[in-house]
Amino acid sequence: MGKRRSRGRSQLLSTMTKKQKKHLRDFGEEHPFYDRVSKKEAKPQICQLSESSDTSHSESESESEQEHISGYHRLLATLKNVSEEEEEEEEEEDSAVGEEEMNDEDGDEDVSVGEETAETADTQERLSLADGPKEEDGEGPPDTSQKSSEEFTDAKHESLFSLETNFLEEDSGGSSTSQRASQDPFQQHVSKELKEKEVQAAASSAPTTQQMKWPVLGQLVFSSKFQKMETFKPPKDVDMKSLHLQKPLESTWKKTNSQFLSGPQKSNSPFTPLQKELFLIMNSYRDLFYPERTALKNGEEVRHVYCLHAINHVLKANAQVLANNSRRRSQKFGVGDDDDFRDQGLTRPKVLIVVPFREAALRVVQLFISLLEGDSKKKIIVSNKKRFQGEYGSDPEERPPNLKRPEDYEAVFVGNIDDHFRIGVAILQRSIRLYAPFYSSDILIASPLGLRTIIGGEGEKKRDFDFLSSVELLIIDQADIYLMQNWEHVLHLMNHMNLLPLDSHGVDFSRVRMWSLNNWSRYYRQTLLFGALQDAQINSVFNKHCVNAQGQVAVRNVPMTGSISHVLVQLPHVFQRMEAQDLSSVIDARFHFFINKILPQYRDAVMSHTLIYVPSYFDFVRLRNYFKKEELNFTHICEYTQKSGVSRARHFFLQGEKQFLLLTERFHFYKRYTIKGIRNLIFYELPTYPHFYSEVCNMLRATSRGEEATWTCTVLYSKYDAQRLAAVVGVERAAQMLQSPKNVHLFITGEK
Repeated sequence: MGKRRSRGRSQLLSTMTKKQKKHLRDFGEEHPFYDRVSKKEAKPQICQLSESSDTSHSESESESEQEHISGYHRLLATLKNVSEEEEEEEEEEDSAVGEEEMNDEDGDEDVSVGEETAETADTQERLSLADGPKEEDGEGPPDTSQKSSEEFTDAKHESLFSLETNFLEEDSGGSSTSQRASQDPFQQHVSKELKEKEVQAAASSAPTTQQMKWPVLGQLVFSSKFQKMETFKPPKDVDMKSLHLQKPLESTWKKTNSQFLSGPQKSNSPFTPLQKELFLIMNSYRDLFYPERTALKNGEEVRHVYCLHAINHVLKANAQVLANNSRRRSQKFGVGDDDDFRDQGLTRPKVLIVVPFREAALRVVQLFISLLEGDSKKKIIVSNKKRFQGEYGSDPEERPPNLKRPEDYEAVFVGNIDDHFRIGVAILQRSIRLYAPFYSSDILIASPLGLRTIIGGEGEKKRDFDFLSSVELLIIDQADIYLMQNWEHVLHLMNHMNLLPLDSHGVDFSRVRMWSLNNWSRYYRQTLLFGALQDAQINSVFNKHCVNAQGQVAVRNVPMTGSISHVLVQLPHVFQRMEAQDLSSVIDARFHFFINKILPQYRDAVMSHTLIYVPSYFDFVRLRNYFKKEELNFTHICEYTQKSGVSRARHFFLQGEKQFLLLTERFHFYKRYTIKGIRNLIFYELPTYPHFYSEVCNMLRATSRGEEATWTCTVLYSKYDAQRLAAVVGVERAAQMLQSPKNVHLFITGEK
């Protein structure tokens, strides 16, 4: 019998096309469309849906309407839930066929069976957004799935992390998800219904603003483009129950955050004063811009509190879906399209966290695990934890020893500083799945470069940004560092946020919220923007792309004392104001002002050892080309200069063999080298970071003291550099310098 079956199968394979053979390898049987040609040699297999199948009744209802399901789709639904014993029996039968090509596949392909109804093979390949090699790590759930060259899959535990096939646990504490909207800020936010008139008015109207001063954050500016704008003040005491934290966060937060609590506040509040005010704004689902987040002082405080808000949002959103799954399961068919069950977006990812380095992503994931575990003896299941630690962790021995750098540099460039990464995280009850495909993830953690390579550009064949369509919480941390990387990646990301997806990705439209179907997701997206400085480009992103209907809150504290007060050498600072008609003409105006007014003063051989500090790389290239054209005696150092070239340039400049040295701000940011031999200093533009001004000025101390009297410092600025100028000289002096009829201002520092 086995031989006859083998001969019949061999004859059938010889007459099959490549597409038919591929389907046979994928599913273990012929496509139903070809049953009519199989005659009596191979009887069609009849697969019945078992009553114990997870996709029976309500689950299959949630994926598509019952009356529209074809027989082929029913067959695929049964294949998705075949038990492990049945799979082993099928593999044993196939091994008796004698065809080697039937055994080449590794068993992971059955994961794509359930997704075949909504996605093609090409689409599935684009959904593989996790970096790095796909391999087992031995961690997390037992018997993790085998590796796949195209997509990370977890065949045996796919249903564990699927929201559609899971239900709310009885001991999970529940929430108000299955009930009417209560005082929970999450419920109030997602259930808020906008009207067409409000959306149209918000698109054309100017925002209304109101200022308020808080004890810790300082000067706040509340703004909103919608009609109603409410402000509030922080209460003195915060009751954890009033925050509506999802279990188990109430108990785990205090232990996780205890390292920042000391003294009296340890017994009174689970938050630091800064965290309390930040979380009150976050929990109100307003957009927030906090430009005073520094890696050296409060970076970890801020990271802890936004991770708490992110995990709280995901747990509430998932609990709402799981509770509705249980409700739909207990009801009869035909009730599934009730508006009460609209609890999802067009795609699953709800939270996007943008961080600059892998070390930051590592700390975020560790905080998520800590917030879900707490001091509980029962550990949560973390899939692929070992692989994640290997790819995102760092080896302390790799860092060169005896490098003397400023403290802020050490705080920023700690651990793994690779800036090209992206990872999906799926969270369900007491399980975390790392390296989840993006369309099966709740939280996406990525760098701007990692997202840019996936989003792609116009005209590129392989590009995908549908996973950004339903992001409800966008967190951009350390935004100032992206100015040093590539700010265009951030702008590109913001331009692709909350667009309508090009594919359905298997979504059940009866569960999608109406405001998401109306393409109003950006009015419901909360954006949290953290940085270390007030910058025009960061402000532009917050003002242009943050249109949350709940309103926006920006911290606007002005610097009373500038970084010029930290200059330790006695040095005359000459600030020269240039005039520009508008913002677009500033670049050309600065260049012509420099070559016509400033550079002729330094061409004399007496003015040797002149360092020209250039913040923008494009300005650097323009100056470098001009210096070459004019055949000036100069050398240059930028972030792309090789180590040998840097050493030669520093040596020639120190010895006086080169009169000018062009230095980019990015090089100073990434290397922090001390340039010796400076006698004349020119700031082509005010530095992005205020403390860079004092750092560069203090480099003159590396020169012998006998030459102190010959030091000079010249700074170019315009009225469009008001923020940077205030950070360097202070807000009062900056106002005077911008309004004064004089174009030249002199300051002398280091006087005793």
